[in-house]
Amino acid sequence: MDKLELIQEALPYLLEGTWITVQLSFWSLLIGIVVGLPIAFAQVYGNKILKGFVAVYERLARSIPLLVMLLLLNYGLPMLGLRIPVFRAAVLGIGLRSAAYQSQIYRGAIQSVGGSQMKAALSLGMSKMKAFFHIIAPQAIRIAIPPVANESAIVLKDTSLAFTIGVVELLRQGEYFIATSNEPMVIYLTIAAIYFILTTIVNGGLSLFEKKYQIPGIGIEGGHSDAY
Repeated sequence: MDKLELIQEALPYLLEGTWITVQLSFWSLLIGIVVGLPIAFAQVYGNKILKGFVAVYERLARSIPLLVMLLLLNYGLPMLGLRIPVFRAAVLGIGLRSAAYQSQIYRGAIQSVGGSQMKAALSLGMSKMKAFFHIIAPQAIRIAIPPVANESAIVLKDTSLAFTIGVVELLRQGEYFIATSNEPMVIYLTIAAIYFILTTIVNGGLSLFEKKYQIPGIGIEGGHSDAY
């Protein structure tokens, strides 16, 4: 069997794993957004206790290697009486870790919008939460798109670690096929090409999104005052 025939035979299995990889990436990034945005809000507008709490979470999530986090979730939670499928454990681990990094992206974006806009909203009688969601967040999210695109590519590649706890994603499917074909280099190069295509699509899509929804002439007023 020549190399091309081997790739053609392996491709259906690798594409099955690719679909699992895409799902892992999507749900992990979604958790990162849902958890990361409130953490960023707390870091900028929260009181000292709240800031201290989220700072501990953020430091822990960024300090523990993702592989260790996945192993802790997969093997540690059952010891506490909590059993979850390996796919959900992988999504939870990757997502919570991404949330810590995304929170820093959103925090910087929120602060770049400028404290004067929050001050103006409060002077009009808006609550801090309402002003954030209607004025600050729409601008901050657009500013955050480029670094979020980079984080999305990182999360996509990090999903390859999910195979260590038994998730049958792209790399795991490749390992299965290597065991029967004994052609590791060809399979690994094909896997690398698939990851390259996926990251190119993600970055290209977010780049188009950024160009479409960018705010013309937006000013960077420099930092947020803790007084607000």
